[in-house]
Amino acid sequence: MDIWTAEKIILLGFLLKGVWCRYFSISLPQNIQALSGSCVIIKCRFEIREKYDKDLTERATGLWFKDGTDLNNNLVFNSSTSSQNSFMKGNITGKLKDKDCTTVFHELRSDHSGQYYFRIEGEGELKWTYSETSVSIHVIDSPTKPTVQLYVEQKEVQDQEEVLEGRSVSLRCSAETLCSSPPPTLTWSSTPRIPLSESSRLEELISDLNFTATHRQHRVTFTCTITYQLQDKNKTAQTNITLHVQYSPKNTSVSVLPSSSVLEGSSVTLTCSSDANPAVNYTWSRESEGQMEQLQTGDTLTFARIHLKHRGWYYCTAQNQHGTQNSSVMLNIQYAPKNTSVSVSTSSSVLEGGSVTLTCSSDANPAVNYTWSRESEGQMEQLQTGDTLTFDRIDLKHRGWYYCTAQNQHGTQNSSVMLNIQYAPKISPSSSCNRTDVTLCFCEADGNPSPELEWHLSGRPVTNSSNTFISEERLSSTGLRSSITLHQSLTHTSTLQCVSRNTHGTASQWFQLHLSGLQFADCQQATVSLLIILTLILVLFALTVGLALYKIRQLSSKLKAQNEAAGTYASLQLSAPLSEYETLNIKRSDTQ
Repeated sequence: MDIWTAEKIILLGFLLKGVWCRYFSISLPQNIQALSGSCVIIKCRFEIREKYDKDLTERATGLWFKDGTDLNNNLVFNSSTSSQNSFMKGNITGKLKDKDCTTVFHELRSDHSGQYYFRIEGEGELKWTYSETSVSIHVIDSPTKPTVQLYVEQKEVQDQEEVLEGRSVSLRCSAETLCSSPPPTLTWSSTPRIPLSESSRLEELISDLNFTATHRQHRVTFTCTITYQLQDKNKTAQTNITLHVQYSPKNTSVSVLPSSSVLEGSSVTLTCSSDANPAVNYTWSRESEGQMEQLQTGDTLTFARIHLKHRGWYYCTAQNQHGTQNSSVMLNIQYAPKNTSVSVSTSSSVLEGGSVTLTCSSDANPAVNYTWSRESEGQMEQLQTGDTLTFDRIDLKHRGWYYCTAQNQHGTQNSSVMLNIQYAPKISPSSSCNRTDVTLCFCEADGNPSPELEWHLSGRPVTNSSNTFISEERLSSTGLRSSITLHQSLTHTSTLQCVSRNTHGTASQWFQLHLSGLQFADCQQATVSLLIILTLILVLFALTVGLALYKIRQLSSKLKAQNEAAGTYASLQLSAPLSEYETLNIKRSDTQ
């Protein structure tokens, strides 16, 4: 029940009582609060005896006393005089003739607080002080705080119970009205600030704030402020209410310390966070071979020493009674190169003249850079970069060790391969024979794979016997030397051949044996050499003859010119050569 309803009931009681038995009585509120600097309204009704009705006219006067009823000491207001010079400034707004003594006092100060008594004076004998009933006025410096109530789905909630997200919420602010001009106002604000939509009923000084609860309003403090606009300054009072909203997990996320890309062997911590009310429970799991493997509970997942087996997707599940939300992170384990190897497109044994590609591979994160090099005369020769090294036409000069270096920011690893070039046998030109008491021949062959050597005498294979002795000596992994000792009787009419063969071909060398002595050579090679020598001799002879003829012609021309100029003559006679040189005779005659 508000103060206005109570006053109406009291006033009605007095009026009813006056109907049956009229006597001096007055209706006043017991207590009134007033704001310093503003005004106060005293609702007032009085009753008099019937015999004084004729004295209650338009010219009746109302007086107010403070803290007593002595006319000389306690009078603070007289409606018949100007209130500017009175202790209390104001006026009686009610009509005294109608027994309405409602009064308004302005510009209240703190010393205006006290007990106030009313006196009515009419034209005749009507003069009465209502000393038994008074009103207590309490002047305050700050307005009374407004009252804030919480309604959920139009039902009042006590003790700030938590509100479920999605529910309809209403905050009602109400305040006791104190006299003010202009009237006081109610306003809403929030911390943190959010948009507000309010409805107000200023006549009752009530303001409603209506909205649908969301997680954004959780722990938001709403403030209702009553403001009095006074002449010198505004005076305000506030009441706060903090809203607690329950909602399912939102903004769930996983953070990785130091980062989601970590070096193998280091320590890693995964932390899950989620916005929810009430607080969530966290569960960790990972994807393993297409299945979800549950790991543990709690907001953190720690690996003291991370390993390659730990890489993959990790999931955090945040859950409370209102819902579930997931977040995931890919754990990228970085590591130095491992299992670096070199493969050959065909095999490490390649036939001379073929095409070969070397390919390097390595397991690393991040990806590696590849560098190729080879060992050449004890030094490492860098070739190129990239994961492949290609030879379009392989040659014997390409054989040897090749190295691939795989490198990233975390380390380096090498792998090597021996490129084994295979080729048909080749017989060395140094193969030869020597003759003493016996004939001793040597034959050297080189091939890959290592060749075999055979001796053929007169087209037939020769083995160790009483007339022949054959021995072999391994010179290298690809070289072989064989010697054959022939008895003198076998060199009269025979031809000797050295034959070398492997899986890729055959080569041979011929040795000619004569009665007068031993001559040996490769037939084809001897023929070519002889032709070259004969050609050189003919060329030299032609050059010598040509040069001699040229010199003779030059000398002949010179002598002829001299004879014509001096009147002399000369004869040039070529005699038969006495040796390999021609003789030049010059005859000269002097004329007088």
